[in-house]
Amino acid sequence: MRVRRAKISADEGARLAAVAEYGLSDPKADPRLQEIAGAAARRFEAPVALVTLVREADQLFVARLGLEQGGTPRDVSFCSHALESDDLLVVLDAKLDPRFTDNPLVVGPPYVRFYAGAPLRAPSGHIVGTLCVIDQRPRGGFSARDRQALRALGLRAAERMEELRLAHARAAGPARFRPAAAASSEAVACTDAQGRITFWNEAAARLFGVAAPEATGSQLVDFLPSLRDGAGMASLLDTPTDLDARRSNGTLFPVEVLVHASSSSGSPAGYDVVVRDIGSRRRSDDLAVHAANQDPITGLPNRTVLVERITEFLERGEQIHLLRVGVAGLRQLEPTASPGSRDIALQKVARRLLDSVSPGDTVTRLDEEEFAVLRPMQPGEPRSAALVVADRILGSLIAPFEIGKQRLRLRAQVGIACYPKHADNAECLMAAAGAALQDARRDGKRTRRVYGEALKHEPLDEGDAGEALAQALARGEFELFYQPQVDLADGSLIGAEALIRWNHPERGLLVPGDFLDQIEHGPLAAEVGTWVLETACSQAVGWRRREPRFRMSVNLFEAQFRGRDLAGEVRAILNRTGLAPTALELEVTEKVMLRHDAATLEALMALHAQGVRVAFDDFGTGYAALSMLKACPLNRLKVDRSFVKDITADGPDALIVAAIATLGAGLGLDVLAEGIENEAQWELVRTSGCRSGQGYLFGRPMPAPRFEEWMRHRGPLQLSGVRA
Repeated sequence: MRVRRAKISADEGARLAAVAEYGLSDPKADPRLQEIAGAAARRFEAPVALVTLVREADQLFVARLGLEQGGTPRDVSFCSHALESDDLLVVLDAKLDPRFTDNPLVVGPPYVRFYAGAPLRAPSGHIVGTLCVIDQRPRGGFSARDRQALRALGLRAAERMEELRLAHARAAGPARFRPAAAASSEAVACTDAQGRITFWNEAAARLFGVAAPEATGSQLVDFLPSLRDGAGMASLLDTPTDLDARRSNGTLFPVEVLVHASSSSGSPAGYDVVVRDIGSRRRSDDLAVHAANQDPITGLPNRTVLVERITEFLERGEQIHLLRVGVAGLRQLEPTASPGSRDIALQKVARRLLDSVSPGDTVTRLDEEEFAVLRPMQPGEPRSAALVVADRILGSLIAPFEIGKQRLRLRAQVGIACYPKHADNAECLMAAAGAALQDARRDGKRTRRVYGEALKHEPLDEGDAGEALAQALARGEFELFYQPQVDLADGSLIGAEALIRWNHPERGLLVPGDFLDQIEHGPLAAEVGTWVLETACSQAVGWRRREPRFRMSVNLFEAQFRGRDLAGEVRAILNRTGLAPTALELEVTEKVMLRHDAATLEALMALHAQGVRVAFDDFGTGYAALSMLKACPLNRLKVDRSFVKDITADGPDALIVAAIATLGAGLGLDVLAEGIENEAQWELVRTSGCRSGQGYLFGRPMPAPRFEEWMRHRGPLQLSGVRA
């Protein structure tokens, strides 16, 4: 494998000297940079966002979302290529870019396909790092608005990096601080204990319109009227504060002020003050927010806004309809129309959609030829009201569009889904409406379809499944979701189960029931299984640092036992990712257990000997003999959700769960109950002897970034009457 490394410029020594001025040497995330990375991830719907510092041999992550490692070697980093550009580096599909085709970060974890990075410049002008977003799926484009938004967020990150540079210089004393401040793009003033100015850099001279010789000796309060004296500055120490500032012509303007005390022999000797014009920043932020939330062609809200509004309705428990509207026929314009005609057509479609809905509905543009309408259900309104709206939308799009001299006729279809009937979270509601739209499109007519159970579980066409699954693996369309596993004694997190999803290009987000049979019975089962193992183990490394008890649970395909050295493959993955063997649990089904062949048992024994845990999934639902529990090296029994769903204190399910728990305890096995959705079930399985559990009560399956947020912000989960 040959990795194409970025070129190193002739002034690399000076650039590295600029990097050293930040004093950053460990991957501890800076909270304010972390906020900016989070904003970038949300804006670009990216699972990974980073703020990086490119050093001599590596790149350091000074903020990160979606990755736990603190950096990567420089020679394989995408950000090192950003040093060659004065502007953004955008890679729509890394597998098609000769610079990155064989990059280990592309062909292995984290499986980068899309990258967009904004350069971060030091006061010297050198690029020291980037703010970047990463996705495991390729993108079809990166618009001018996208570029504008990424640049604006990059400027915010660069401002914070400059604060860190000045703080590092300040800690080294005045001899280091003043030269650093003199070079800064931020306005910096130093005063004595009485607030008289002793230092005034060029950026301050530009901001206030007063040169350094004129400012020196003046009171800082002359420029910052809100600061009465030195005592006034003392009250603002180390806290960013918004104030009014006065320019030389007397005009007032808004600034952010950050005051630090300078000391001599332990007593305050004066103050170092950084002043930032937030009027220009607010304008930049407004542009960034506007670009982040609005489709640039139609002016409609975009997908980000739609998902946020869906989530708001769901959090309030309000019933909603989501209509996804697909239009076709715009390509008729391309051969003859003038530039801009396509945009005009899209704007006219948007106008007709807005005229077709109620004032409280939200119309958004999702992609090139798709729109969406989100509408809250009114009290007493039948679900069929969405059909009326869909028919009104379809009717509005029948009339031809006058685009220049051309009459354009468009075809439209509508897919409908509602909460809570068809989905229980924003992503699933989007996927449900998308699946309904695809069903309507297959009909080929101007029609609408409502998402239904038959559609929800409609399997892939077997004739096309093999090729589609192979393409999905190659294109990075598979994604892992993670469902928490908890200690039932106190609700504390002990691990997660990795569950595969498919981001299907036409049908939206598919759950295992839609495609897993085709994988299991096809030629890709072992390859997909290896991908799941490596991805899950790589993710678990960072989460285990946060939660020392954390263990990743991964389901195995039967094909992974056939003609392969499974134990050797697992050992190699653990070595590559750095995950401890005891932090991995492999789930095997009854079908695997019932094979009774020496190779399967030998593989399980070898895995167990390494320290890898083995769990019997869905225990109690099949025909497995109890003698298998003695023969197979097991650590855990998983009680199938069918025994938990209708469990009652005096019913047969409680007796079955208690019997399994007693059996497990006698054999020294942990027993985990699946499908726990309420506190009553929690209490019953806990008192029946189950030590661990998982289910919607504790957390639904989540993509890695959301699981990470959930880990950071989850409060204590405690059963009423049970002391943690």
